Amino acid sequence: MRIAALYDIHGNLPALEAVVAEVLSARVDFIVVGGDVLPGPMVNEPLELLMTLPVPVAYLRGNGDREVLAQRRGQASSLPEAVLESIRWCAAELSEEHESMMREWPESVRLALPGLGEVLFCHATPRNDTEIFTRETPEESLLPVFGDSGASLVVCGHTHMQFDRTVGGVRVVNAGSVGMPFGAAGAYWLLLADGIELRRTSYDLEGAAERIRATGYPQRNAFAHDNVLHPPTEEAMLARLGAAALR
Repeated sequence: MRIAALYDIHGNLPALEAVVAEVLSARVDFIVVGGDVLPGPMVNEPLELLMTLPVPVAYLRGNGDREVLAQRRGQASSLPEAVLESIRWCAAELSEEHESMMREWPESVRLALPGLGEVLFCHATPRNDTEIFTRETPEESLLPVFGDSGASLVVCGHTHMQFDRTVGGVRVVNAGSVGMPFGAAGAYWLLLADGIELRRTSYDLEGAAERIRATGYPQRNAFAHDNVLHPPTEEAMLARLGAAALR
């Protein structure tokens, strides 16, 4: 069975379109969308694309999706105002059909795969959707997080950087980000087949930036520049996330 894991799309429809084309050409049997389809500059369009794919798709909820849904209900948030502005915009743009669909998304998905065993797909960690860890986080800090996962492989996202490491006896792989990567520009995803393949798909960055700037997204210009054309380096983000990572 061939499975594609697509994480952290963040409303970047051009990146998702490019990844979907490559995913379908890879003849996958199943797709797991690992959370944080939102927030981002295109709200309903990525969901429409995912809903029309010719292969089955399973979804799980990320912290970004959760915050957008909370805003739809008028719930209070502790996020900074600069972040909330974009989340409120996405919540207002989200259709009722897509809101209803997203409210059914679970926090995790489990699949038993030949050759890989029990695979747990979660957004950040098996414990919650916000915990931060990277390829540099010490293993001893992660043993309590993954030791009781009941899986031989855990696929995660949230920090937007791919890695493949082992915690205790559990293989932990970050699929990277389709729409908001940290590192070289492109769209990152994961293919599970006979083994595990960390993939990066190239796409028309200038064209994508132009499409993003044409939206009403409050952070559209910053998103186009900082997340499409000139993403931050892994080194910069590892340094920035280090203070917030599990210890």
